Amino acid sequence: MSILDSINKASNGAVESGEKYAKATQDYFKLKVFQQLTQSISYGTKLLIVGSFFFLGFVFLTVAGTIYLGQILNSMALSCLCMALLLFLIATIAYWQRKKFDAFLLKKMSKQFFK
Repeated sequence: MSILDSINKASNGAVESGEKYAKATQDYFKLKVFQQLTQSISYGTKLLIVGSFFFLGFVFLTVAGTIYLGQILNSMALSCLCMALLLFLIATIAYWQRKKFDAFLLKKMSKQFFK
C-alpha cells in the first residue's frame, strides 16, 4: 500500500503544482492585458492632445500664409487657390508615403507590445 500511497501523494502534488501554475499564468496574462490596454489608451490620449494642437497650429499657419500670399499677389482668390494646391500636393505625398508610416507604426507598437 505504501507504493500506492506514494504515487497518490506525488500525483496530488503534481495536480496542485499544475493548478498553481495555471493560476499564476492566468494572473500574468490579466496583468499583461491591463498593461497593454493602459499603454494604448495613454498613447492614444497623448496623440489626440498633441495632434489637436498641431492641427490648430497648422490651420493658423495656413490661414496666415494665405493672407500673406494674398497681399503679395494682390488677389485673395489666387492666394487661396495656391494654398489649396499646396495642401493637395502635401496630401498626395503623404498618401504615397503611407506604407513607410505603417511600417514605422508597426515597429513602434510591436516594441511596446512584446516588451
